[in-house]
Parts: sequence; structure tokens; C-alpha cells
Amino acid sequence: MRNPLLAIPDAFHAGAPQGITSVCSAHPIVIEAALRIAKRYGRPALIEATCNQVNQDGGYTGMTPQGFRDFVEQIARSSDCESVEIILGGDHLGPNPWKNLKAEDAMKKADDMIAAFAAAGFTKLHLDTSMGCNGEPVALSDEETASRAARLAEIAETHAPGNPSPVYIIGTEVPVPGGATEALDGHDLKITTPEAVEQTYAIHREAFAQRGIDDVFERVIGLVVQPGVEFGHSDVIQFEPVKATALTKRLKQMPGLVFEAHSTDYQTEANLTALVCGGFAILKVGPWLTFALREALYGLDAVADVLEQSPPRNRLMRAMEDVMHVSPDNWVNYYFGTETQKWLQRHFSLSDRIRYYWPTDTATAAVAELLERLDNQEIPAPLASQYLPSVTPDSTSCTARDALLHAVENVLIRYENAVQSR
Repeated sequence: MRNPLLAIPDAFHAGAPQGITSVCSAHPIVIEAALRIAKRYGRPALIEATCNQVNQDGGYTGMTPQGFRDFVEQIARSSDCESVEIILGGDHLGPNPWKNLKAEDAMKKADDMIAAFAAAGFTKLHLDTSMGCNGEPVALSDEETASRAARLAEIAETHAPGNPSPVYIIGTEVPVPGGATEALDGHDLKITTPEAVEQTYAIHREAFAQRGIDDVFERVIGLVVQPGVEFGHSDVIQFEPVKATALTKRLKQMPGLVFEAHSTDYQTEANLTALVCGGFAILKVGPWLTFALREALYGLDAVADVLEQSPPRNRLMRAMEDVMHVSPDNWVNYYFGTETQKWLQRHFSLSDRIRYYWPTDTATAAVAELLERLDNQEIPAPLASQYLPSVTPDSTSCTARDALLHAVENVLIRYENAVQSR
């Protein structure tokens, strides 16, 4: 069986660019929405987990790679999406979760992690070994990075069940995970150069050859680059195709390869389409999806109050504020400014670091209480449109669950429109 992702570089180099949306989230509503969109459009759903989110030790979700696979498949069964082809990806696979250890100790942990991802049937693996470990420089040389990446690829091949065999993504010139932490200036954003692309590709090819896995390198389908997209707390750098024409030109000389674009959140649909047409065919999105989900949850909290003949009391927002203060680690080093600015960022930053708190017991209980208050009742469209950004007054009435799924699907549809073959 051929890995379906191999069709993406084939299409670009045949002059008919197409892409795929990479959904980077472990939230069940987001995953269900991604599966529903895939079913609606008759396309595979690509769902990715990062090394910090999911690993052999559980990650911050508490899930191993096999546990994450079971989690996604259970959502597919419960949402009548069993017919959807699911492609699972592992993102930034390398020593990052253990970089406080000495290099060899951290790499042994990375070895075990990629073995677990491969054995669980993840068939898109991003090799990211660029970060220095304890006692090393912050960023490693290209040669050391490639050598460690090839080591991980060799281990993945040993543990992958095959049918299909995994494909690989290399390169690490990515925006800051989850968005920038300060005001953005598009003029300061450094777009990857064609020379850097060529060098990264050549050095990795040599590293794979030194391990005798040249055939595996033939399944390197993507290279991560910075095409000129980024978002901060309240601003977005939109893609300017003219600034990336040199990258696209160089890509056309590299058969079998496309680019992977990180932090494409909050781009316009036109810009997402332009990215795909330029060969930036794998579009990663995460915070935008949970941002839309948070908007809908806060909106439904107001709707529930109005249906009870009360002005909005923001009970869910207060509960989330409390849980973020009890456990500030996921935001305190990312949000800065006055107390008012930090308050706004906790709830409304485009980086959406509130997403780390939805799985907590406090947040889970608060959301469950909200949905119980709404109790599957139909929400009149004129009321829903007042508080839910994705609903218009002429829409049909909806339940709370419908509103949550629609909020996420509304974002994913823009991606789906952008990645269609052209």
C-alpha cells in the first residue's frame, strides 16, 4: 500500500498543486470536527501530535502514541466517521522533551519515542533534532542535526509495521510554537533562503546514505521552511507570495519534495490557497482551532444565561481564570505587560495558551455544567448570532454541541478550500 501523502509532491511537480491540512490538536471536539470535514469532502484526515504532547512517558496529555491512536479512533467510531482515512503524524520528534539531559541520554529517550510512534502506525514523522541538549550549544550544526535525524529514521523503519511505510519531514526553520510572544514586524521575519533548503536537503541525504538507508530518504516528502507567516497575541503576518517566489522556484527543481508550513493559523483563505500553489502544501494549524472553540464556549455561556432570563455572568471565564492562576506554568512565561494586558492575553491571545487548561478537572467540570444547562435544547439563531461568531441571524437553530463543532469546522473549511487540487 502506498502512503497517500506521496501524492502531494507528485501533484505539485506535475503542475497541479494540492495540499493537506495538518490538524495539530488533542482536543476531542477539534478532532471530531476534523473527521467530520474529512468525511464531508471525501479526503483523508491528517491529525498530528507533538513530542511534548504525546510520547512514551505520556506527554502533557498523558497519552502514549498508541493511546493517542486509540483516542482518535474512538472519536471516529462515536461520531460515525469510521469510514474516514486517518493519517497520524508525529511532530518535532527528537530530544526536545529531554533536552535538559546529556545528549546521548536525551537521544536514547528520543529513540524510544520514535519507536513508539512508528509501532503505533504513525505514518508521517517530522524529524527534529536541531536543539542542543545539556552542555551543548542551543542550536546544533546542520551535520549533527542530520546525523541524529537519520538515526531516528533508521529506528522508525525497524519498528514501523509498514503498509504503508512512513514518510518523513525534515528541516527545523519553524515559527515559534504556538505563535510569537511579542509584537510582530513583518519586515523582521526571516524567510528561509533557497540556499538553506538545498543545504539542509543535501546534508540529510548524505546522513541517511552513511547509515545505508538511501531508500528511506526517498520517502522524505517535506521540508519545513519559514515562508513568511506568523502570529502573535493580537496580530498576524499574512503570507506575501512574492516574497517566497525564490523558494517555490527552487522547489520545482527538487522532485518528490514539497514544503511544510507551520503557524498558518489566522491566514486568509486566499493566502492559504497561495501557499499551496507555491508548494507549501502541508498546512499546519492548531491554535486557531482551539481559539474558535474557546470563542464558542464563552458564547454558549452567555447564551445559557440569556435563556435563563439573566444577563451574561461569564461563569466559564471566571472558572478558567481561576484554573490558570492555580497552574500558571503554561502562560506565565509567554504573556507580558500590565495586569490588564495579561488578563486579556490569558483569555483572548491568538496563541491561545488557554488550550492547555481544557483537559483539567476544573475546566472539564465547568464545561460539563455549561452543556448540562443547555441540555441539548435548540438555540434560536438570532440569539446564537449575538454571541457565536460563526452563526448568522438567518441560520437554523442549533444545539450547543452543534455550535462547538460548527465553530471549528468553519475554520477547517477555509483550509479545505485552499488545499483542493488546482
